[in-house]
Amino acid sequence: MTSRKTPLNAEHKLRGGRMVEFAGWELPVQYGSAVAEHHAVRESVGVFDVSHMGQLELIGPDALALAQKVTCNDVERLSDGQAQYSAFLTAEGTFVDDIVLYRINSERIFICVNAATTEKDYQWVCSHQEGSVQVENRSDSFAQLAIQGPRAEEVLQRLTDTDLGSIKFYWFTFGKVDGVETLISRTGYTGEKGFEIYLPPAAAESVWQKLFDAGEEFGIMPAGLAARNTLRLEMCYPLYGNDIDETHTPLEAGLSWIVKFTKDFVGKDALLQQKGHVEKKLAAFEMVDPGIVRDGFGAYSEGVPIAKVTSGGFSPSLRRSVGLLYVPSDMANPGYSFEIEIRGSKRRARIVKRPFYRKKDPEE
Repeated sequence: MTSRKTPLNAEHKLRGGRMVEFAGWELPVQYGSAVAEHHAVRESVGVFDVSHMGQLELIGPDALALAQKVTCNDVERLSDGQAQYSAFLTAEGTFVDDIVLYRINSERIFICVNAATTEKDYQWVCSHQEGSVQVENRSDSFAQLAIQGPRAEEVLQRLTDTDLGSIKFYWFTFGKVDGVETLISRTGYTGEKGFEIYLPPAAAESVWQKLFDAGEEFGIMPAGLAARNTLRLEMCYPLYGNDIDETHTPLEAGLSWIVKFTKDFVGKDALLQQKGHVEKKLAAFEMVDPGIVRDGFGAYSEGVPIAKVTSGGFSPSLRRSVGLLYVPSDMANPGYSFEIEIRGSKRRARIVKRPFYRKKDPEE
C-alpha cells in the first residue's frame, strides 16, 4: 500500500528530511540531528508538519449534544473559541482515541484526531449520531503546521495581523496567515509556547517557506517525528497506540482530569465501576543505571516481570533515559525501584513524578 503524502512532502525532501512511513503517511523522522531539532524547539523555535492528523466536524443544532455524548470531557463548560483536550471512549471506558476539540459555537464543533485512527473515529462518531447534526470528515480540507518554542509567537506574528499575544492557552481564533484564512490555535504537543494552524493545503508550501524566512534570525528549524516524540515524552504526554489504546482507560493513564462524571457520555458507567479500584497506572520512570530504554523493553520487580515499556528513550533536555509504563497501582509511587532489561542485562530504574521536564517559565 502506498503511503499518503502531505502537501509539504517535496519541501521535506528539499530540506534533507529522512522520510519514513508513519500511520499510513510518508513523513520526515528528522532532517539532520533530531537532538538539534529538539533543542531548537526548547530554546528558540521549530516547525512541524502535522498535516497527517485528521479533522472531523460536527455541524447542526445538535452538534453540542453529540460532542457531549461522544467525549468524556465537558464541552458545555467551554466558551466559543476555546479548545479542550479530551477523548472518545468505548463502552468499556477504554480509548477509541485522544483528541483536541475546538468549540467554534454550539452548532459547530471541530475535532483534531490522530492520523491512524481518523476513519475509525469518523465511523465511531457516526454510529452515535442522532438528532439534527452532520458528521463530516474534513481531513482532506486542511494542512496543519505546529510552530513551537519560545520564539514561536514572534515568528508567526510576522505573517499575520491577528494579535497572537491575546490568544490564551487552549484558545483559538480565525485570522489570515500570509493572506489565507486560517484557524490559529494556542496549542501544541511539546510543552513549549506555540501555535497550531489549520489552513488550506494549497497554501501550505508558501506559509511553510515564509515561516522559515521570518524565523531565520532565531535559528528556526524544521522538526520531524523523532523530535516530536522526545519533546512529548519529556512532558509525559501520552501517544495513542503506545501509552493509550483500547485496552486502557483514562483513570489508568493518569488522565482522570479529562473525565467529567457530572455529564453522560459513552464509557461513563464502566469508569464509575473502575473509579476507586484502579489496579494499574501509567507511571513515569528514569534510569538509574546506564542504558537507553526503548518501547517494549521488559520491566521486572525482584526478578518477576511486571510490565513492558510503552514509551522510552533518551531525553535530550535532561540527558538521561526516561520512559512510561503501566505498573500495579501500589508500585506507581515516586521512588519505587525496579529493573529494565536492556540488551540481556537488568538495569536499575525508579518511578518519578510527572512530567520529566519542567520549564522555569512554563506554558500555562
